[in-house]
Amino acid sequence: MKRDRLNNELQTLERKIRLLMTQYSQEKKNAEELKNQNLELKSLLDTKEQQILDFQNKIKISTIVDTISVGETDVAEVKNKIDDYIKEIDKCINQLSK
Repeated sequence: MKRDRLNNELQTLERKIRLLMTQYSQEKKNAEELKNQNLELKSLLDTKEQQILDFQNKIKISTIVDTISVGETDVAEVKNKIDDYIKEIDKCINQLSK
């Protein structure tokens, strides 16, 4: 009688241990997925922050060009040159990003 009772308790304990191990494995997998997602989001955030900085620099340059007080034809020429510089800088940034 005592032996049957001990056997039943042992089986119950084994079943609970298996359940805990299964839950542990699931939680470990979930934690790994969340870590990967976190890394992806951090990378995306860095990319977006860099884009914002690039746009802010373009806005500053455009503001500088707009405030230059020279003849109308000179302004257009300066704007074109600055636009070319911006395009070249964007190409360099893209190459550095790779």
